[in-house]
Amino acid sequence: MGNRVGRAQLDQLGKQDGRSVEDRVLDATERCCEKWGIAKVTVENIAAESGVSRATIYRMFPGGKDVLFEALRVRGLEEFFEVLRSQVEGSHSLDELLIRTVVAATRELRADDHLALMLASEPGSVLSDLTVEGLPRIIRFATDLLAPLADPYLERDKSRPLIELLARLTISYFLAPSEHVDLGDDASARAFLAPVLHAFQTALSPATTP
Repeated sequence: MGNRVGRAQLDQLGKQDGRSVEDRVLDATERCCEKWGIAKVTVENIAAESGVSRATIYRMFPGGKDVLFEALRVRGLEEFFEVLRSQVEGSHSLDELLIRTVVAATRELRADDHLALMLASEPGSVLSDLTVEGLPRIIRFATDLLAPLADPYLERDKSRPLIELLARLTISYFLAPSEHVDLGDDASARAFLAPVLHAFQTALSPATTP
C-alpha cells in the first residue's frame, strides 16, 4: 500500500495531533522545501513526509504541486499578518500603529528566510519573485488585513494607499538593506518614517485658504 492511509486513519491522526489533514500536508510541504528547495520537491516527497497518500493529496489540492504551493503561500501570508496584527494591536496613534507594523514585519522577515521564500510566487530567486509577482500578493494581504486597524484614525480609501506604500518600503529595504536605515530597529524606523507619514497625512488634509 506504500504511503496510502485510509480516510478513517487520517481523521484519527488529525484528531490525535490537533491538526487537520490539510495542515499536516502543508506542514510536510514546508519541511520538504526546507530540505530540498521548492524546485526539487515532488508530491511523492510530500506524501512520504506527511504519511498521506498521493491520491488524497491530489484530491485535496487538484492540480498537484502548484496548487499545493499556492495554498502554502496563502497560509504563510495569513499567519504572517496575523502575527503582525497581534504585535501592533493596542497602538494609540496612526504613526505608532504603522511604525510598529513596519518594524515587526522587518523583524519577522529577517528571522525566517523560509518565510520570504514562501511569499515568492514561483520557484526561483526570492528577489525576482518578490519584486515581480510576489509583491502584489503581499500588498493585497497587507491592505486587507491591516487597513481595518487604521480605521480609528483614517478613512479606508486613504489608509489603503498608505499601507501599500509602507509595504513596498518594507520589502524594498528587506531585499536591499541600507547602511543608513534599519527598519527592524524602532528608533531608526521612527526617524525615517515619521517625516514620510507626516508628509502623507499633510497631503491628505484639506487645503486651507489664507
